[in-house]
Amino acid sequence: MQDGGQSDLISLLIADDHGMILDFLAMYLSEENGFKVKTAKTLDDALDVVAEHGVFDVILLDYHMPGMNGLQGLTRAIEANGGNPVAIITGSPTRRMVDEALASGAAGILPKTIPARSLANAIRFIKAGETYMPLSLMRDDMNTTQSETNPLSAREMTVLTYLGEGMQNKEIANAINLSEATIKMHVKSICKKLDANNRTHAVINARDLGIL
Repeated sequence: MQDGGQSDLISLLIADDHGMILDFLAMYLSEENGFKVKTAKTLDDALDVVAEHGVFDVILLDYHMPGMNGLQGLTRAIEANGGNPVAIITGSPTRRMVDEALASGAAGILPKTIPARSLANAIRFIKAGETYMPLSLMRDDMNTTQSETNPLSAREMTVLTYLGEGMQNKEIANAINLSEATIKMHVKSICKKLDANNRTHAVINARDLGIL
């Protein structure tokens, strides 16, 4: 997306269904900070903006906004943006989310707790072709030895992470391309292995064990 004499500005599309967050980010990252910003409140709205204005240097997508369907929305946005960077913004990033998002082509994960100045720098970093992930999660890698006490399989951990984000079985099934019946089976196994009475109890126990 180019605009004559403003071609030195980074063209940025931010999609988030929280109006206050959207307004603040757009205001802070406006032209005086080197960005030309467009906004949207759903994935479909974001895709419409791209169709109208052309590809952007960087797109930021709220992980939980309408239309995302897990990481399916990320894939759609990457395709629409002609391969230019698309990153995820979220209030609760997990290592599992980061791994799956990066594997799906995300240019990074930006936590909503990131200071505004750091956010601007992270977007410039992504625009330059680099991949951004939260420092806190990189530090968490130092604690991966805890996985030795983790009774769950890799697939069960993926399902557990989605449970921790409050997703229902059907949503999880859509996100990882499995049947809802298979997800129910995994949830039952997770509850048994974590000595939990239900999905919420499983998430609590997993966090107490340090595996989520």
